[in-house]
Order: sequence, then C-alpha cells, then structure tokens
Amino acid sequence: MSFRTPLKQALGLGASHSGTSRWWAQRVSSVALVPLLIWLIIGIVRHGGADYTDAQAWLSSPITAVLTILTLVASFYHGALGMQVIVEDYVSHETVQLALVVLVKFAAMVLAVAGIFAVLLVALGG
Repeated sequence: MSFRTPLKQALGLGASHSGTSRWWAQRVSSVALVPLLIWLIIGIVRHGGADYTDAQAWLSSPITAVLTILTLVASFYHGALGMQVIVEDYVSHETVQLALVVLVKFAAMVLAVAGIFAVLLVALGG
C-alpha cells in the first residue's frame, strides 16, 4: 500500500532533506556552547567587581580572548539557525520569509563581527 499521491509519483519529488544539516549544525553548536558558556559565566562572576584594567588584563590572555571569540561566534551562529527555523515555520509568505531570513543572518553576522572587534580592541589594549 502506497501513500504517495499521483502527483508525487509523477514528479518524483519528496522531502528535500535540507533541514538535516541545519538540525545537526544547531545540535553541534549547542554542545559547543555548553562548556564555553560555563567558562564565560565563571570568568564573569570571578571578575564581577573588577575595574576596566583588571578586565583588560583577563581578556588580554590569548586563551581567554580566543575562547570569548569562540563563544561569540557559536552563540550568534546558533541563534541565527534557531531564528531561521522559526521564520521558516511561522512565516508563510515566501518573499517576507526570504527577507527575514536574510535580515536575521545579516544581523547575526554584524553583531558577531562587532563583538569580535570589541574583544580584540580590549584584548590588544586599544
């Protein structure tokens, strides 16, 4: 017994399977974010009452700067993937959907680059 419609059988079209790679990417980025965010939260709590020079000294360590940049990249990538799924699921008009996905990806990229620039500016003493 086949549940295929005559149109599906004629066209040979089925699921596009394009969502699988995004699903895996979101799972991998979420797994990467767990230790990164735990590390960042501990670092922020430990330096909570610090002034700018102490924060700059902490962030000027190469390991700290790299881990902070990785946290920013993973966070914005994960967030953009999640927002794309939300837009694709709940916006039915194709043109609006495409515009929103492009806007989400552009905003995530701009914010990630701004965050990386800020980290490098503080870490390098600018």
